[in-house]
Amino acid sequence: MFLRKVFLLLLPVSAFAQWLNYPAPGVPRTADGKPNLNAPTPRTASGKPDLSGVWEGPGGGSYDRTITRDLKPSDIQPWAEAVYRERVLNMGKDAPRAACLPDPFVYYHVVDVARMVQTPGLILVLYQGTTNSVHRTIFTDGRKLPVDPNPSWLGYSIGHWDGDVMVVESSGFTERSWLDIEGHPHSNALKITERYRRPNFGHLEVEITIDDSKAFTRPFSFKIQKKLTPDTDLLESICEGDSSPPHMVGAQGSALNATELANYVGTYEYAGGIPAVISIEGELLFLQEGANPLKLPVAANSATSFVSRTDGSLINFALDTQGKPVSFVFHTAGGDKRAVRK
Repeated sequence: MFLRKVFLLLLPVSAFAQWLNYPAPGVPRTADGKPNLNAPTPRTASGKPDLSGVWEGPGGGSYDRTITRDLKPSDIQPWAEAVYRERVLNMGKDAPRAACLPDPFVYYHVVDVARMVQTPGLILVLYQGTTNSVHRTIFTDGRKLPVDPNPSWLGYSIGHWDGDVMVVESSGFTERSWLDIEGHPHSNALKITERYRRPNFGHLEVEITIDDSKAFTRPFSFKIQKKLTPDTDLLESICEGDSSPPHMVGAQGSALNATELANYVGTYEYAGGIPAVISIEGELLFLQEGANPLKLPVAANSATSFVSRTDGSLINFALDTQGKPVSFVFHTAGGDKRAVRK
């Protein structure tokens, strides 16, 4: 059988923070005692913004799934696109997460909770993690990036201030890591630049630039909004040993060619008039729901059944007597959703 929900097989000991609702000292509060997230930006003795705090990302379902969400096909080098499609078609059976290895760099920004600790010479970032707690050290003492580093999962990072913006440059990433959950690869030329801006007490704006000339034809950037989560803390996440990986065989796949797959392309509609657009790129179909710009890749498992690369959810098409798809049912963890072709 094809692999389903590879990324949900290995769960951390706990995905929740401890010391919930502990009233941390020094937190500005409103009249009702709640943290005042719109209070002024805290600053260090040097006058620069203090980025310290426990920060929460916007949540899954965007750049953590596919970092190329806003790119055109011509922005991706052919070899990188081929590797990505192979990983989609085999359901990510060789994903780092399946072997208890760290998640993609951007995933920790988007999905996970992280504590930032700012000192005069470095910024320490502790990630709660989904599979593993990991950490980064961002050196702000004036050193340069290493010339020939030993490759690491989260790279080597240095930072400097540009006005009130902390600019962090990172390189030295291991090529074993993925750029996103869907499986976009990178090369040893990968450089990531982050720009942190704290406009007030409770919000953190992060702009991330990906620069890898071997995997992409141009650098590209996107922004993430983080929110402070005061009165709470982190809990370690440990990915425990699992006996499943040797038995992960990926999807069975089907013999459907591009012409046959094109038969499924079109606009379908969920209840309430919510559009569900099926498009095609190469040997893959993509599902885009409503106003969400994210396109979920789905691989054919048979003539009527497709599987979502993201979490193993099934999409079952209903065909008319001429073999033309007239509707589909998307079987998700939250329930079944039926869409009718327009």
